[in-house]
Amino acid sequence: MIGVFDSGLGGLTILKEFLRVLPEYDYLYLGDNARAPYGNKSDELIYEYSRQAVGRLFKQGCELVIIACHTASARALRRLQQEYLPANHPEKKVLGVAVPVVEQAKKISRYGRVGVIGTRATIESKIYEKELAKLGNSLEVYEQACPLLVPLIEEGRAGKPECNLILKKYLRPLKVKKIDTLILACTHYPFLLKDIKRIMGKNVKIINPATVVAEKLKDYLARHPEIGKKLGKNKQRVFYTTDSLEKFKSLGQKFLGGEIGEVEKAIL
Repeated sequence: MIGVFDSGLGGLTILKEFLRVLPEYDYLYLGDNARAPYGNKSDELIYEYSRQAVGRLFKQGCELVIIACHTASARALRRLQQEYLPANHPEKKVLGVAVPVVEQAKKISRYGRVGVIGTRATIESKIYEKELAKLGNSLEVYEQACPLLVPLIEEGRAGKPECNLILKKYLRPLKVKKIDTLILACTHYPFLLKDIKRIMGKNVKIINPATVVAEKLKDYLARHPEIGKKLGKNKQRVFYTTDSLEKFKSLGQKFLGGEIGEVEKAIL
């Protein structure tokens, strides 16, 4: 079983792409909605929450866990891989979303001017700037924290005038820098994709992490058949949330773009 973890509902946009690209596998999704958002929390707390969630997914039978949350990927992934896994689950794997997205940005950027929008914690971590720097010093990176977007999206305000007004304010500094590529470093932001494209203009390429991460997972499993052999292929989909089951199911179906079956309560 493949586990997908996010601090809230946004990771369902990535699961949606997994189901499109790799529909044969079993998936277990865990949303820590009760403690979302992670973007305004300390590194230590983000790590502890992520460790609890990953541990729960392993306990439920997952062999591979994808941390769909950009904040958790930026602030907790490396420590999970270097400390938690070797000591507790050396045979299992945890992957994040940042590296695949960065590789795609490097590939498609025409002039080496890359913009990044994300939560405050993701932007302050400088993970995208650091990872892009590893691929060459010819890239210029401009980052913008957008702390109000996730709450607006989760309240169903995407596309509304008040949301667009705030979105324009966040994107204006990146337009001034004349970026040619924009990374949406938050799983919620694909809900704003149409408006982001309109605001940024046709000359700016927008990277949707969900599409990129799904293709990279497909490639990863092809290169690691020993992991693929451990994963169930019964098209099973299981959903867990740490908060209201009804709210998760109602809003989650919008993020997933389809029906969500039974949702169970998770206590971390």
